[in-house]
Amino acid sequence: MRITPADELTERYRKLQKRFQENGIEGAFLQQSADLFYFTGSIQQGVFYIPAAGEPVYMVRKDFNRARMESGVKEIVPFKSPKDIPAILGDFGHAMPKTVGMELDVLPVALFNRFRKILGDAEIRDAGHMIRTVRAVKSKYEIEIMKDAALMIDRVCQRAREVIRAGMTDLELAAELEFTARKLGHQGITRMRGFNSELFYGHIFSGADSAAPAFLDAPLGGIGVNPSIGQGASYKRIEANEPIVVDFAGAFDGYLADQTRIFCIGGLPDELKKGYEDMRAIQGRLKEIARPGVAWGEIYDVCYQMACDLGYKDYFMGNAGAQVGFIGHGIGVEVDEYPFIARGFSDQVLEEKMTFAFEPKVVFAGKGAVGIENTFWVEADGLKHITFTSEELVVL
Repeated sequence: MRITPADELTERYRKLQKRFQENGIEGAFLQQSADLFYFTGSIQQGVFYIPAAGEPVYMVRKDFNRARMESGVKEIVPFKSPKDIPAILGDFGHAMPKTVGMELDVLPVALFNRFRKILGDAEIRDAGHMIRTVRAVKSKYEIEIMKDAALMIDRVCQRAREVIRAGMTDLELAAELEFTARKLGHQGITRMRGFNSELFYGHIFSGADSAAPAFLDAPLGGIGVNPSIGQGASYKRIEANEPIVVDFAGAFDGYLADQTRIFCIGGLPDELKKGYEDMRAIQGRLKEIARPGVAWGEIYDVCYQMACDLGYKDYFMGNAGAQVGFIGHGIGVEVDEYPFIARGFSDQVLEEKMTFAFEPKVVFAGKGAVGIENTFWVEADGLKHITFTSEELVVL
């Protein structure tokens, strides 16, 4: 179990402070678990106040002693209610800010309203974009943890080769692979920032179920075990000559990596085999063009057009009518971080040390889905692999 080094935390909050200074924000109150972990090294319930300059303060409601043990932040204090915040900040020489940043992209309205009372006439701005921009560029320390998550996924894929058999259910396969990951230290929780976005280890399904659309903003959905979940593995039995999708998120020491590989028993129909190789070709095109300074949306446009030219306009990234407008997503502490390799992001560009998963997939209703997914980090000379499992179609 890693404890985030204090100098790592200091570098992170100072980058955010610079953003505050550039945007006229005097200080911000952070409360969402993923942001707390990133900036404090702990998710103990509380409020992390980051002033535009000076030392931040981690005010912890529950559990203070664990926060002291887990966090490398210098100033950590207990508190009971948001009403205590002005006095606590005063004790550390901070006046209540008049221009305040908050995570308005994720903060519940009821909690916002509690803070509204203590902030008086202060102007409240959304700090979510600034936070996500800082988090998008990873340190060497973060990338090394993500490599550990990729090692976990590779072991999961090795286990898939050993246990897949005709007649077992998708749910049985998912359970075997989740058990393998858990024994390797998978944290269980796979965080997403989007409202009502939920993910449990990943998506493992076969045949027509892999082509079933679902509510989640993802190219593949699956039936799931009941409507309250509405995604993922079901009780469908695996058969020969159909695709078996293992789309798995490794989660280790707070960080994620995402990878998809395709398995089958006996082989696949020519249409699906060609679809798989064409998705690998689109990934190859990504590697040719993705460099620092290239717009996220430009990468999407080039790769989407290639999919269309290959004849997949109605099948790429989902069934017709259920297609998603992205091919890749940032990943780190959460699955849906910046950058988005997505339609319309022409004003945002790749930077060195950004990390993202790229997942070109093609979906044939009633037959199944095929595709590839890897997690990369960006360097000056191009993309570097974090995930590394062989990309060959696995025929058992």
